[in-house]
Amino acid sequence: MLNQQILMQQLQQVRQTGPLVHCMTNDVVVNFTANVLLAIGASPAMVMAREESVPFARIASSLLVNVGTLTPELADSIKAAVIAAHEAGKPWVLDPVAYGVLDFRTRFCDGLLQYRPAVIRGNAAEIAAMGGQKSLSKGTDSLTSSNEVLECARQLARQHQTVVAMTGQTDYVTDGVSTYALDNGHEQLTRITGAGCSLSAMVAAYCAVCETPLLAALAALSHMGIAGELAAGRTRAVGSFAVALLDELDLLAQNGVQQLQCQQV
Repeated sequence: MLNQQILMQQLQQVRQTGPLVHCMTNDVVVNFTANVLLAIGASPAMVMAREESVPFARIASSLLVNVGTLTPELADSIKAAVIAAHEAGKPWVLDPVAYGVLDFRTRFCDGLLQYRPAVIRGNAAEIAAMGGQKSLSKGTDSLTSSNEVLECARQLARQHQTVVAMTGQTDYVTDGVSTYALDNGHEQLTRITGAGCSLSAMVAAYCAVCETPLLAALAALSHMGIAGELAAGRTRAVGSFAVALLDELDLLAQNGVQQLQCQQV
C-alpha cells in the first residue's frame, strides 16, 4: 500500500496543492499545529467561532476536530462545522483526546461519529476506550500498548466505516480490512507538546489530497515518524528537537525518503 515512491508522491502532492486545513483544536497546541502544517506545505486556519465555523468548513479542504480543551461553546461550534463538512463532502478527522477519561468529551465524540469521520487518530488508550475495551491512561497519555488494542482498532474501523490511525511504540493504521504497522518514530515525539495533535492535523491535510483516507493516514504517520527520527538524530534534548522536527518535516519532501518502515499485518 505504501512504499518510498508512493510516500514521496503524497508529500509532493501536499506541497503542490497546499490544502486549507480547518483546525478546531485545543488551546495548548494551536501555534505548534499551525507551524507543522506550514512545514509540510499545507495552509492552517484556526476558525473556532460558531458564526464562522460553518461557512468555513464548507470552503476548507478538510477539517480537524481535537477535543483537548473542549468547552460547551466550542462543542456547539465543532458539531456545526462537522455537519457542514459532512454535507459538503469534505473529509474530517477526529482526535478524541482523553476519550473515556472524562464524560463530557466522551459523550460528545460519540455524538459526532454519525457524521462519518474519514479518520480517527488517537493513542492506544483512546482507541481502546472508543471500542469498549479497558485501557490505562494518565491524563492524555496512554499507558496501554498499541499491540494490545489492535483487534479493537479493527473492530472500531469496521463499526463506523472509517480508518483508525493508532499511535504508540508501533503505529497501526486500519480500515477494518487492511491493517498496516509503522515502526518509524522516536521517543522524543512523546516529550514535546502537540506532536500527536499536530499529527492529526497532518492526517487532515493528507486526507484532502490522497485517494483514500487509508493512504492519507499512512502517509501522514510515516512523514511524522521519519521526521522525528531524523530530528532526534541531530539534537541533544527536547527543546532543540521541537525546532528540528519542523525542519525535518519541511526538508523530507526535498531530501527524499530512505528509511520508511511500513508493512501489512
